[in-house]
Amino acid sequence: MTAASVTLCFLLRTHQGHEEVLLGRKKTGFGTGKVVGIGGHVEPGESVEEAICREVAEESGITVMPQDLIPAGTVDFVFPAKPAWDMFTTVFLGRAFTGEAAESDEIAPQWYPVGQLPADQMWADAVHWLPAFLSGGRGHWRVVLNPDNETVASSTHTLES
Repeated sequence: MTAASVTLCFLLRTHQGHEEVLLGRKKTGFGTGKVVGIGGHVEPGESVEEAICREVAEESGITVMPQDLIPAGTVDFVFPAKPAWDMFTTVFLGRAFTGEAAESDEIAPQWYPVGQLPADQMWADAVHWLPAFLSGGRGHWRVVLNPDNETVASSTHTLES
């Protein structure tokens, strides 16, 4: 079975002198109730850049252009107890975008201080890779989940220089 191709974008802004990241509480589907990054599946015939621009618009009402995406790296999520959930994720950051975050059927977006991520409300794996991406690190992560499909069995990465 091949891992699903998905993409995430973490929009960043400076607000009142502090850097913030846009995350959202998932309202439906995979990860309902968790605070997650904005993104989703790459549809057949779409590039990852096209997919993330579409997903950001659909989920948050914000427009980001492909040329404004900042490639951050990848995260390969492995669910040994549920291989159908395996995901190969391309991660982008974005600092140039238009519009205001608005709730959609899928996501309730909210800006969070980069230094105060709501880790207790997120997937347990996020603390392994998200802070590195948000602080400018670039690389490739492989996260293997435990049989509970929630906690992390292992997290390995290679950083780009």
